[in-house]
Amino acid sequence: MRRIAILSTLVAALLLGGCSIVKYSFSGTSIQPDVKTVTINYFEYKALKVNPTLSNDLTEAMKDKFRKLTKLEQVEMDGDLELSGAVTGYEVRAAAVTADEVAAMNRLTVTASLKFTNRKYPEEDFEKSFSAYSDYDSNNSLDAVEGTLCEEIVQKLIEDMFNASVAQW
Repeated sequence: MRRIAILSTLVAALLLGGCSIVKYSFSGTSIQPDVKTVTINYFEYKALKVNPTLSNDLTEAMKDKFRKLTKLEQVEMDGDLELSGAVTGYEVRAAAVTADEVAAMNRLTVTASLKFTNRKYPEEDFEKSFSAYSDYDSNNSLDAVEGTLCEEIVQKLIEDMFNASVAQW
């Protein structure tokens, strides 16, 4: 009896899996099977406060995320999927204030826009803004912690952008 139940479950899984038009993977992506290529354009830097490496870091992290979690071929132009965007905000503000009205913690916030184009399924196209932050002790200067903070923030932004584009969360 147990063998019949297991066999029935396997047959049902194979039949249902074969009927699906959406490709699912263990990475959490839902990319149509006929989508084969992606173009990831350079993220421009449009924020007022300058961070000379942030655009490149964001662009390369996005390319790396797609390389690791999808089987899409990355092409220079006219990919089935296309991602382009810009760093639009880069600011530091007090995150926590002491009783003496002195900042105890500061927060670095980065905002980026993303335009996602799906040439095969244009109903999935969107333009959206994403924001991520990281807090640091105000006893440290931004220069001392900026590299580490930016790495954390870029990873958060990439995760959110990737999920919005091909994981459709």
